[in-house]
Amino acid sequence: MLHKIIVSQEYDGWRLDKFLTQEISTCSRSEIQTYISGGQARVNGAIITKNGYGLAVGDTLELAILQVKDPVGGIEDIPLDIRYEDQWLLVVNKPPGMVVHPAPGHSSGTLVNALLGYGAGLSDLGGNFRPGIVHRLDKETSGLLMVAKTNACHLRLAEMLKAREVQRIYLALLTGRLPQTHGRISGPIGRHPYRRTSMAIVERGKEAVTDFRVLQYFQRHTLVEVRLQTGRTHQIRVHFAHMGKPVTGDMVYGRKGPGKKYPGHMLHARTLRFMHPFLDKEINVTAEPPKYFLEKLRRLNGELVQ
Repeated sequence: MLHKIIVSQEYDGWRLDKFLTQEISTCSRSEIQTYISGGQARVNGAIITKNGYGLAVGDTLELAILQVKDPVGGIEDIPLDIRYEDQWLLVVNKPPGMVVHPAPGHSSGTLVNALLGYGAGLSDLGGNFRPGIVHRLDKETSGLLMVAKTNACHLRLAEMLKAREVQRIYLALLTGRLPQTHGRISGPIGRHPYRRTSMAIVERGKEAVTDFRVLQYFQRHTLVEVRLQTGRTHQIRVHFAHMGKPVTGDMVYGRKGPGKKYPGHMLHARTLRFMHPFLDKEINVTAEPPKYFLEKLRRLNGELVQ
């Protein structure tokens, strides 16, 4: 996969590795540095292997991210909860704790490994590590994902996501009580300036918009329905943590310390709704949260206040 980026005024003087990490949110800084030192980065056509190379306004950057022939781990016989399927696409309900595609540290047991084991033909536009993957969910987030079987479908679904033609509705249990019953959170998201594996609201981040409405207040929690207008990495988790009401069970953006551990955090992609790219019909799929999420809500109902 080839990324091509032109340096704008705001990034004048930035280090090459820092800039590429900011622009390519799917890669960590250490991965970017490995690509650069391996000769996969070019500036104005010249190969640059120095991570600290200083950039100037107007520089044209190219980064080639090479893929191995086959996904690490390959085909695995892992049960899948498929909620919709036809010759172009499928919608799968991902359990908490499952990584979507192979990556460093997660060579097997991923959704991609399971899809390959299932035997469905998958698009190859996402590269060898991400066949069929149009969008993602975090490891600890459960719920619905679209998967493309053909390249034509992959392209169309990606266009629909970009044009905000796909409704993605989540349930989230937050720690704390939101002061408003509905609203919109707008805060640009990019790499955290100090914790490179985390995201944060940063001035030079990418536009991120999250709509929400309160479904239920509890004494120390709030259950909300969330609708994504954009799809940035960790978007829902970052936006609510920024408001001081993190997703319950979130060990990255939530409150640290002793407490009950769950199989995942309390964030679930409940509904996907979109017009089929090739059929004249609406696809509307809903999956209820996993058992631990529902059990937590049942316990909280005992302290219901409103």
